[in-house]
Amino acid sequence: MSQALVIVAHGSHLNPESSTPTYDHADTVREVGAFDEVRVGFWKEEPHFREVLRTVDAEEAYVVPLFISEGYFTEEVIPRELRLAFDPADWDSDGTSADHVTRTPADVTKTVHYCGPVGTHDAMSDVIERRAESVTGDPDVGEGFGLAVVGHGTERNENSAKAVEYHADRIRGRDRFAEVQALFMDEEPEVDDLTDYFRSDDIVVVPLFIAGGYRTQEDIPEDIGLSEDGSGRGEYDVPARVDGHDIWYAGAIGTEPL
Repeated sequence: MSQALVIVAHGSHLNPESSTPTYDHADTVREVGAFDEVRVGFWKEEPHFREVLRTVDAEEAYVVPLFISEGYFTEEVIPRELRLAFDPADWDSDGTSADHVTRTPADVTKTVHYCGPVGTHDAMSDVIERRAESVTGDPDVGEGFGLAVVGHGTERNENSAKAVEYHADRIRGRDRFAEVQALFMDEEPEVDDLTDYFRSDDIVVVPLFIAGGYRTQEDIPEDIGLSEDGSGRGEYDVPARVDGHDIWYAGAIGTEPL
C-alpha cells in the first residue's frame, strides 16, 4: 500500500516566513524517500487543511501537525477540517503523550493515521539542545550555562504550557546545563523576568515556536531586553549583555534542521 506524509501547519496571511519551516522539512523528508509522497497543508494558507487530503494519491496517509502542543488546533480544528471522527480522548494522552489514531475521513477513501504534534515528541528535547549548540557554536555547551525554554503559554489551555515544561524537565534531568527554566509569554513564570530566574552568567534562550515571526523576532527580544521596542527584528548582538548576563538568543526551534 502506498503511503503519504501530510505535514499540517498554521501558516499566515501576513508573514511569508511562517510556512518556510513546513516546506523545508517536507523537502528534507521527501529527499530521504521514506514516503511515496509528501504533502503540506495549512490553516491560513493554501492548500488548506480541508483540501489537503484530496491532493494525496496514496491510499494511506500519516498526518503530522507541525504544532508545539496538544490543544485547540490539534484536538479540534485539524480533525474537523480533515473530516475525521476524532475525540481528544482517543489519544489517551496526559497532554504530552499523544501518539496516533487511525480513521477514515468522511469525504475521501483513505486510511489516515492522525498523529500527535511534533512539539511533544521526545526527540524535541534533543532539538532544543542542538539549538543551544548552534547559537553558541559550542557542541559541548552546558557547563556554567543556564537554558531558558520559552513558550507562548495561555491561561485558556493548560496543555499549551505542558510541552515546554516537559522538555525543560527532561533536559534538566540530563544534568547538562547548570540551570534549566521553562518561561512563557502569556503566563507565569514570564519571560520578561528572564534574568531573575538564573544565577549563571550565560543564558541560552530557545523559543519553542515553529516559525520565525513577530513573536520570536520582535516580542521575545523586547521582553528580555535585547531591543527597546521590538523594532529590531533580529538585529541584536549574540550574545547580548543584559542585567549582568550574556544572553544567547537562538530563534524559533522549528527552523532547526535536526
